[in-house]
Amino acid sequence: MEIQELIAYLRSPIAIRERCKQVFALVNEGKSRYFDCDLTQLERVADYVIEVMYSNYSDLQIPFHSRWRHFEVDIPRLAKLDQMLSGLTPQQKAAAKFDLVIVSVLLDAGAGDKWRYYEQETQLSFRRSEGLAIASFNLFCQGAFSNDSRSLLQVDAQKLQAFTEQEFLAGFQVTSENPLVGISGRLKLLQKLGQVLSGSPEMFGNNIPRPGNLVNYLLQKAKNNQLSATIVLNAVLEGLSNIWSGRIEINGVNLGDVWKYPPLETTPYSGLVPYHKLSQWLTYSLLEPLQELGLEITDLDILTGLPEYRNGGLCIDLGLLIVKDVDILHSSYPVESEVIVEWRALTVILLDLIANKVREKLGISASELPLVKILQGGTWTAGRKIAAQLRTGGIPPIQVESDGTVF
Repeated sequence: MEIQELIAYLRSPIAIRERCKQVFALVNEGKSRYFDCDLTQLERVADYVIEVMYSNYSDLQIPFHSRWRHFEVDIPRLAKLDQMLSGLTPQQKAAAKFDLVIVSVLLDAGAGDKWRYYEQETQLSFRRSEGLAIASFNLFCQGAFSNDSRSLLQVDAQKLQAFTEQEFLAGFQVTSENPLVGISGRLKLLQKLGQVLSGSPEMFGNNIPRPGNLVNYLLQKAKNNQLSATIVLNAVLEGLSNIWSGRIEINGVNLGDVWKYPPLETTPYSGLVPYHKLSQWLTYSLLEPLQELGLEITDLDILTGLPEYRNGGLCIDLGLLIVKDVDILHSSYPVESEVIVEWRALTVILLDLIANKVREKLGISASELPLVKILQGGTWTAGRKIAAQLRTGGIPPIQVESDGTVF
């Protein structure tokens, strides 16, 4: 495989599933040091997920698993946003929503269990993903990411590059008593995003480079009013891959969320396992503004489930995955460690199996209930629920050392 071909392959959902299946096969052959898989528990897990789905969406009219759900916690903030954007054209509104959601998703890595965000307007307090979402939402609405006082509801490259630690700490209410995990990683990510936007005018615009200009780029890729979800993911991976620091590179190309798994390494690069978790989460979040423009999104189920600690935790907590050494549950690991790379790979494949079993039990097709809705309904919610029942603070069964850029 030529190098350019290899890079394109490692950025594809096909590669995610193929490499994760190889890890899954090794585990099922008993060759893992960390996990056993007990597929007899699949029925039980599907029943639990269905129960959670019905408790949240009794008519099974489930929205996509995306950042937009977090903005709506407790009050309808998106109605407020639509009101603020009411003077714009549909395409300008979509660009503003891209601006908001891209920054918000990139800041969505695990917050840790001590941090809280207090929303003055509602006098409510939020933790974890919801807290990060609402903090970034309010910063966006205040114009904190814009360098133009006449267009506050935008994110522009110039402002991102100049974003200071002081602004970050104030915006996210970080103090010694309210610590947030991975502050420097998150701040660098924002600043690097500003640089990347400036360096890709064909995707992000020439005059005022903005994440939202990706809307124009994607509209040009649509055919017959249809747009493949894989085209959106490719644009995200191609346009934003350089924001990740300290990742594996091939010929100077940053691969992003791709990690070494030595047991698969029989030839050069065969041991690389891609996930693109944050990029796929971002892709799922970009689809809704595109749908609001009247586009039909195709190929939804080519994208994969998200290998993060809620989905992965569900598999452990309900016995689909069994740790071979209980010490694994009492330690913390860097994201590049073999145990975490393996856990994430198993999660990708098990999410497909859970989704198939859920649809089979409900008698619903994949087009009626795509994976992105099962994640929302669904596995992520169920993972959080079972974690809260089993452990104080609802922490995941395995602790991952976050740098503020992966989960």
